[in-house]
Amino acid sequence: MSLKSCGIKLDVWCLCDITLILIHKILFSQIGRTERIDDNLNPKFHKQIVMDYHFEEVQKLVFKVFDIDDNNNDISQADFLGKLECTLGQVVSSTNFTRALDYNGRDYGTITIHAQEQGGEQQSVHLSLKGVKLDKKDWFGKSDPFLEFHRQLLDGSYALAHRTEVKMKTLNPSWKPMKINSRRLCNNNPDGVIKVECYDWNKSGSHDLIGVFTTTLAELEGVSAGKSWALVHPSKKGKRGYRHSGEIIAENIQIKREYSFIEYIQGGCELNFVVGIDFTGSNGNPQDPSSLHYIGGSRAYRNPNQYVEALKAVGQVVQDYDSDQLYPAFGFGARLPPTWNVSHQFSLNGDPHNPDCQGIQGILTAYEQCINTVQLYGPTNASPIIGNVARMAREALHQQQASNYYILLMLTDGILTDMDQTIHTIIEASELPMSIIIIGVGDADFDDMERLDSDDKLLSIGSRVAKRDIVQFVPFREFKNVPLSKLAASVLEELPGQISEYFNEKRFQPLNLAHFHNH
Repeated sequence: MSLKSCGIKLDVWCLCDITLILIHKILFSQIGRTERIDDNLNPKFHKQIVMDYHFEEVQKLVFKVFDIDDNNNDISQADFLGKLECTLGQVVSSTNFTRALDYNGRDYGTITIHAQEQGGEQQSVHLSLKGVKLDKKDWFGKSDPFLEFHRQLLDGSYALAHRTEVKMKTLNPSWKPMKINSRRLCNNNPDGVIKVECYDWNKSGSHDLIGVFTTTLAELEGVSAGKSWALVHPSKKGKRGYRHSGEIIAENIQIKREYSFIEYIQGGCELNFVVGIDFTGSNGNPQDPSSLHYIGGSRAYRNPNQYVEALKAVGQVVQDYDSDQLYPAFGFGARLPPTWNVSHQFSLNGDPHNPDCQGIQGILTAYEQCINTVQLYGPTNASPIIGNVARMAREALHQQQASNYYILLMLTDGILTDMDQTIHTIIEASELPMSIIIIGVGDADFDDMERLDSDDKLLSIGSRVAKRDIVQFVPFREFKNVPLSKLAASVLEELPGQISEYFNEKRFQPLNLAHFHNH
């Protein structure tokens, strides 16, 4: 992060030194500190402060400015000029984050912070490879070959970057096309050594090495179809009559520019947060303390129920990336006054024409009012709300740019009644700029819900298969005895990758590319 302060309201001979502190619940720890700039009320600091960024966490920061007269740069002897409290998410989601310096409730100038991702441009390496005349390793058959790609570390050792599938009983395998991020493959170093090992798979886990070759990203960029690499076994190298243990042939190699999540966010992509809450009868009477929707006690002393806790945990992270702080919030599975017909999608705030709530607190206020107005009923149908958000995302896709991405948080206490229809709706939504987070509230058996979270294979029904995995499901009960930040981390960790992968696959560039060229 680079920083500057403007218009500090103190003496003309002010010396300034900014200290950045990351706030923990109990312990304050200093992350970094700039140089001292003498005699300047509008200092622009040269030294940058480096820290790790985690989208799925609320990383609270305090920036402090001091006037230092001590030659030893002793902060304890310095005059405090003001501070700024914010989150790293707020900084990252802004091109330049500018706020007032606060000094005992008064503004003492401003501070501007710019966050920039380290590590250079990302690229994706698309490879289609085949083997020719590999060595036979099995006594009673052919080899079962697979490839491993390793990047070289600073100490000369290697770390696994990618492994292909195993091709059974063949000496001339063709592996599925693969896509490897350049940062993972070679740490974005065009001349970094990439070691490729070919093994014969064994059920015991003790795989036999067939041979090795090395390459670099720079070499791969200039490779055309038909390029071959000889596989050499280290123990056979140099022996009389030995040439190689087969060849790896490039059928197709493409290297494409990949944009990161931060580049899309700083380019102007908005994350649109939408909430859907289960109001079915299985939650129990809201007036009964055993109900999952119980909000008893006085406002000052009440304990939040699981719906409230889950909403707060996820919402406080996502809110930093939605500039207008207006969140559509819906309920499903309740009977509504005055007709008392069952609705599978209704506005929490009671306005059928405008479901937006102002901020996370606005959703909580609307939820509390709603729980005392509607009658919990059923069944548990999720597809209407998912389909509605999909329509919003489809409208955004018509712009053909990386301007909006939708995040639907569904909170439910049981198995979906319309599971098949929900799967169909999710498969349709997998082609759109949206992701779905489902949190199971209460102690129901959620085994069937795990089917929607297709980590191992893409979600399918009949002959229809999702384009990508867009659902993350977790039961709330797994996080009962840990800080709720762990719940947010669990459901949000995959989201940045889903967003960048979607827009890169569509070949949508960040909206404001000039921003990145100027920093």
